[in-house]
Amino acid sequence: MTVLVLARDIDPSVDRLVEELGGRGVPVFRTDLVAFPQALTLDARLGPEGWDGVLATPHREVRLSEIRSVWYRHPSHFELPEGLSVAERRHAAAEARCGFAGVLSSLEDVLWVNYPARKSDALKPRQLHVARRCGLAVPDSVVTNTPEGVREFARSLGEPLAGKTLTGVLLVESGRIQIAYTRRIELAELDDLAGIETTLHFFQPFLAKAWEARVAVVGERVFAAAIHAGSDAARVDWRSDYASLDYEIVEPPEPVVTGIHRFMRAFGLSFGAFDFAVTPDQEWIMLECNPFGAYGWLEDALDLPITSALADLLENGAVACRPTPPTSTPTSSA
Repeated sequence: MTVLVLARDIDPSVDRLVEELGGRGVPVFRTDLVAFPQALTLDARLGPEGWDGVLATPHREVRLSEIRSVWYRHPSHFELPEGLSVAERRHAAAEARCGFAGVLSSLEDVLWVNYPARKSDALKPRQLHVARRCGLAVPDSVVTNTPEGVREFARSLGEPLAGKTLTGVLLVESGRIQIAYTRRIELAELDDLAGIETTLHFFQPFLAKAWEARVAVVGERVFAAAIHAGSDAARVDWRSDYASLDYEIVEPPEPVVTGIHRFMRAFGLSFGAFDFAVTPDQEWIMLECNPFGAYGWLEDALDLPITSALADLLENGAVACRPTPPTSTPTSSA
């Protein structure tokens, strides 16, 4: 049985996982969707037992019935042939997405880490709602495009706000990549909110943090690292100054671990990278979960066996995770 890896050609975390699986003698079929249709083909047929057929490149192929598990790790978009009109390109891309997603997601008894749709399911406002129902502490939050909505939220808190993006932190402007880090917003800055009406914005209180944590969850295994900021910029958003960070392995409180597992089941996730703020009173407050989040730099810094755990999961396979709605059972997070 084969592990299908859908990922970009240049990705050190993928290289490491493929090497780990290869060392175990586990067959791996790695490809990037950018290869379709020039160097990647799909030939699938629906039979009495479901979909079967062949996924192939010029150098190798895998039968769909031989796939045990799938690691979906930020593959590129399809690269369609030159010469298509705008309408033709749009149609071809939609057909390719529907065909690949429809066939591959229909394979039975195949573990996905994770289904691509889990990212769109786990939108940040919904994450916070579900996390609270799973017993995890989350910050008060507001999503608004009205100046008064922001000011009323700030007045109710009486403290600075944290302005964050609802989607990714990478923005492309004038051909250059910009990073939208979390921003601390003082109350005096709220006098001028011109332009806020153009789209929805996301605000939370600017939390007092003793430190922060990245928690990587692989199946039932939990790997947690404390992140200690060493500069003013990193204390606002640790991603803005990696050079100032120190790390240590930590054990989250048991109620937090329980809430994390309930959250994973609620969204049908096999892998998740959680971010927590830990207050001076040692309360763990969940900020978000990235179903396709990074972990490699912490694995290197602390020798955490995350790749090995992922290889275990993909090698063994399992019936794909199904989302299970949480019940409202509050749990202490401290």
